[in-house]
Amino acid sequence: MSYNEVSDEELEMIKRRKLLEYQRRLEEERRRRQLELQKQVVLRRILTPEARSRLANLKLVRPELASLIEDQLIALAQSGRIRVPVTDKELKELLVQIYEQTHRETRIRIKRK
Repeated sequence: MSYNEVSDEELEMIKRRKLLEYQRRLEEERRRRQLELQKQVVLRRILTPEARSRLANLKLVRPELASLIEDQLIALAQSGRIRVPVTDKELKELLVQIYEQTHRETRIRIKRK
């Protein structure tokens, strides 16, 4: 058998592996969507419509930050550490706190010789 010839068994094994990989990716995507739906249901219960709107706007600009905040809000609500429903004003205060904790001012110094 030459290098370019591939047996039917080998082809079948390759097809099977590709099919399994495709099925695994589909299952991961289904789980990710299901988790996102559950997250949205919980957020709908703990945020006022105005706060949800603000969070949706933030998600358009900074999706990773919005996701982090969503997770924190859910954890705080489940542990009873925040009052539900969270208003837009309270969400803004939380966003300011997070910004102050994570923001680092960039300074550029030019030293002349």
